[in-house]
Amino acid sequence: FIVVVAVNSTLLTINAGDYIFYTDWAWTSFVVFSISQSTMLAVGAIYYMLFTGVPGTATYYATIMTIYTWVAKGAWFALGYPMDFVTVPIWIPSAMLLDLTYWATRRNKHAAIIIGGTLIGLSLPMFNMINLLLIRDPLEIAFKYPRPTLPPYMTPIEPQVGKFYNSPVALGSGAGAVLTVPIAALGAKLNT
Repeated sequence: FIVVVAVNSTLLTINAGDYIFYTDWAWTSFVVFSISQSTMLAVGAIYYMLFTGVPGTATYYATIMTIYTWVAKGAWFALGYPMDFVTVPIWIPSAMLLDLTYWATRRNKHAAIIIGGTLIGLSLPMFNMINLLLIRDPLEIAFKYPRPTLPPYMTPIEPQVGKFYNSPVALGSGAGAVLTVPIAALGAKLNT
């Protein structure tokens, strides 16, 4: 079971889109990352949590992905990039909220999907925004350490500052919260 979780979480994470925050386009990809990772975490974690019926499985699932990303960060560091070049995403606190919901609602799978999924969609973008604020200037990293495979639409841009509706946190958390619940429900439906 451990091998199945490790392999599938890795595949889900990569196929969900941007599974690593590369500093050189961290702000450009924040909304895409928030939507894909909120959805991926909710679907994958709820699937495995309902499969085992054990609160704590979601946190275990997020921990595997975190370790995998630290390995990827180490690989980039070995290639000569700075430690700040890859920012490891924060999945674990959101997964803990899902586990807590499942435990607090006496293992009610519908509550886990609706309440836990919403908590993931709202919290994951917030935790990752705080995470990104703690690193060095992304534009400095972008021009000092360019990646040869950087696609044109990921060219670094200055983040928009000011109005709330222009905020990547607002867009990411709103879209994540809205999309996470129905997709997680579909995943649970397929599981039964």
